[in-house]
Amino acid sequence: MNARVNEILSWYRSDNPGTLTNLARLLNHGTLAGTGRLVILPVDQGFEHGPARSFAPNPPAYDPHYHFQLARDAGLSAYAAPLGFLEAGAADFPGAVPLILKLNNHDSLHAEPDPLGALTGSVRDALRLGCVAVGYTIYPGSADRRVLYEQAREVILEAKSAGLATVLWSYPRGSDLSNDGETALDVVAYAAQIAAQLGAHIIKVKLPSDRIEQDAAVGTYNDYDIPKTTLAERVAHVVQSAFDGRRIVIFSGGAKKNDDDTIFEAAQAVRDGGGFGSIIGRNTFQRPRSSALELLGRISEIYAT
Repeated sequence: MNARVNEILSWYRSDNPGTLTNLARLLNHGTLAGTGRLVILPVDQGFEHGPARSFAPNPPAYDPHYHFQLARDAGLSAYAAPLGFLEAGAADFPGAVPLILKLNNHDSLHAEPDPLGALTGSVRDALRLGCVAVGYTIYPGSADRRVLYEQAREVILEAKSAGLATVLWSYPRGSDLSNDGETALDVVAYAAQIAAQLGAHIIKVKLPSDRIEQDAAVGTYNDYDIPKTTLAERVAHVVQSAFDGRRIVIFSGGAKKNDDDTIFEAAQAVRDGGGFGSIIGRNTFQRPRSSALELLGRISEIYAT
């Protein structure tokens, strides 16, 4: 392993050799192997948003095998999905790409300002399917956040004991947060800190805006002149909030965008702000395969420089 991967692994010295090995597999796979950066394909949207909203823009994506092939052929770092999608393809693509089993999910059939996902997979399932990691979503700001934090700690402990890495989707949401507040800089940075404190190896957050949501935080950001004008500066602050960059923080791609330049500019900002990469789903699998491969290739090029 090169110096950069060894440096990152040194941040997780409390973990056992199995977990460090699986982290190394993620960091040493695909086009970005050895760079310390990751591009991951997440396909939990069928559960979270429904099949038509997720896959109708590109009907081949209804097939679970499509996503294994896309992640493999694009040279991605990993592919993350709920139990059903991984079970439908893991045996057909053994070793093709590192797998992350998303252990909890939430559907959109019942509107909830304070969401609480359901456990839909287990650490045993992840081991059976040959995964390198498990994923779990927490909603800081939700009325049920305590339940989510406690479940997350149990999941993380079990995963680490089994030698698996852990990824926390840390998405602020709740009745006391405004819609714009979900991506406010102070809130996203707080979400990254919470995920790190819960023991996550990899933290997934949304790209932050320059908004400061919490009244109690406004004075601090102003008094200490925390940079937030550019997206790169905001990314740097979120990474700083995850143990001064000693935890891997990756940023989600969000809903499909019509302007590819916006996607590339976001990747450049993540790179320039010291972020560790992207986890990008709808902006890839909701377009034709050739276009998705071209897009992912360009994103990987940005992170490789």
